[in-house]
Amino acid sequence: MTSRTFGSRFVLLVCMFAVMFAIGAVGQSTSTISGTVRDSGGAVISGAKITVTNVGTGLDWKTQTDATGNYQVTALPTGTYKLEVSAPSMQKVVMTGFVVEVSRTIQQNFNLKVASANEEVMVTGEAPVIEASTMTVGTVINEKTVQEIPLNGRHFVDLGLLVPGTVAPPQAGFLTAPLRGQGAFAINTAGQREDTVNFMINGVNLNDMVQNQITFQPSINTVEEFKLDNSTYSAEYGRNSGAIANIATRSGTNNFHGEVFEFLKNDYWDAKNYFANTIPPFKRNNFGAAIGGPIIKNKTFFFASYEGTRQRQGLTVNQTVLDNAQRTAVSDPVSQKLLPFIPTANALGAPGVCATLSTQCTFTGAATAPVDIDQWTGDVSHRLGESDTMHFYYAFQKDHRGEPILQGNNIPNFGDTRQSHRQIGTWNYAHTFSPTVVNEARIGFNRISITFKPNNPLDPTSLGISDGVSGPIGIPQITIAESA
Repeated sequence: MTSRTFGSRFVLLVCMFAVMFAIGAVGQSTSTISGTVRDSGGAVISGAKITVTNVGTGLDWKTQTDATGNYQVTALPTGTYKLEVSAPSMQKVVMTGFVVEVSRTIQQNFNLKVASANEEVMVTGEAPVIEASTMTVGTVINEKTVQEIPLNGRHFVDLGLLVPGTVAPPQAGFLTAPLRGQGAFAINTAGQREDTVNFMINGVNLNDMVQNQITFQPSINTVEEFKLDNSTYSAEYGRNSGAIANIATRSGTNNFHGEVFEFLKNDYWDAKNYFANTIPPFKRNNFGAAIGGPIIKNKTFFFASYEGTRQRQGLTVNQTVLDNAQRTAVSDPVSQKLLPFIPTANALGAPGVCATLSTQCTFTGAATAPVDIDQWTGDVSHRLGESDTMHFYYAFQKDHRGEPILQGNNIPNFGDTRQSHRQIGTWNYAHTFSPTVVNEARIGFNRISITFKPNNPLDPTSLGISDGVSGPIGIPQITIAESA
């Protein structure tokens, strides 16, 4: 029988502030549409007017082609757009249903024919199969997939398994092993370690800078779509050697939309562990609501959500412990004080497990591992003027998790309770100086605060353990193993 102590409190705080500027370059969470306008003979058309309108919000961006017939519209949020191209004595071309995905540079060229001033050509847009403007190799998980695909636990990071180059994590993964009730905090993609992935939300870092994992899983109801670049991505990202996960959050539109949901899982269909007497209890409720819409139509929009999780899980414990004769034979004063914390044997041992098979030497039971998670999210986008757009996003998560048999012990009552606050805030501001100069500024913060509290906050000296540590830091962890 061995024992060791662990600290009763550990607080991790990570704060990050970042300001990023881009002039005439693609943003990290917004997108760009560029191309060339020519006439029917292939000659470029300078001064052609380009209007890009977001169908959902009514916001538009205007520019015109330069002397070489090229145009570029940057800092566009995700969504479905309408593109209008016009030039004197040319047919006006209107393209509808043009989908702009997160962190894309989309090449869209136009050919105008000579026509009367009132003639107009309607074209239906299609999403490009290949991103011809950059060397980046990546995959976009669109809104329909994000919102509708069934996920066990509804954890956002699991969507990364849909991307080519991503592999299922090993059972003993470092950051990829699912955290109880909260899912995995990283993925293995493009042959890289899980701690090399750079998670970004609205262009702001969402990584825990200590372990380099995602700070927390944003509610899947707040994710518009995300893109995972796992090869030859732009140098503007830097920092990480692995993949870049760009998350775009949902914003409101000119129409009100809302949802209320409840997902339930329980132990009704669970199979019994062969070595256990009963099926451990399990019940998980995942519930919440979201609403988005206009504050001022065609100008200011909001999106707000709440998601809660209540999980009650029983962990099967099937462990060799001291039989009655061994308990009686304990004579060491410290060990005698530790005996009340060791459960009494209630089952016979399996062959080869206990030295004496005729007596009870195994404890079979369950330990309770509760998980409570609450997450609130707010999103506001505002059009200040024809050349200025602002977007604000904030998410706060409070979670409470009990781990009764973690940290190396193998019997109940020697675990801890973990409470944490996690939050992310982003602010984006885009200003168009001219058809060729656009500035996008971002400011964000990312914070984690975690406290580990022992379930039995006793003073080790009260048990006769004098190792230089005193105070209510928790009783020693105990691992029981049968000697040869």
